[in-house]
Amino acid sequence: MVGPGRLDGYELDDDRARVDLAAAWAFLSTDAYWGRWRTEDDFRRQVEHAWRVVGAYAADGRMVGFARAWSDGVASAYLADVYVEAEHRGRGLGSAIVRLMVDDGPGRDFRWMLHTADAHGLYRRHGFAAPDDTYLERPSRRPS
Repeated sequence: MVGPGRLDGYELDDDRARVDLAAAWAFLSTDAYWGRWRTEDDFRRQVEHAWRVVGAYAADGRMVGFARAWSDGVASAYLADVYVEAEHRGRGLGSAIVRLMVDDGPGRDFRWMLHTADAHGLYRRHGFAAPDDTYLERPSRRPS
């Protein structure tokens, strides 16, 4: 565990026990465009087996942002389910979540991967770029 951080009245923490799974599922199952094929049980298992998680918490303690990652723990990691609730955006929370997860965590020297249809500018600020010619991917067979 890296530990908590602060950002203008918000606290960021990688304590798995503190993650509000119901709040994360409420956002991911209704507001997120990705992973809607999952069930709540799928999501809970993904978090349970995640290598790391990061939550962003408002002053009242409510979780308003989240990210999870899985990794081999040695050389590579995958960033997933990054979100900040709409009313808390524009304050740097998304960047702070990614920074705690990627730049300030135990995998700072890993090869990090993610899939996203938006927020490319956010991820570029943390070193993400389009893959080179050595990266191949087999897309999901699930209907979009």
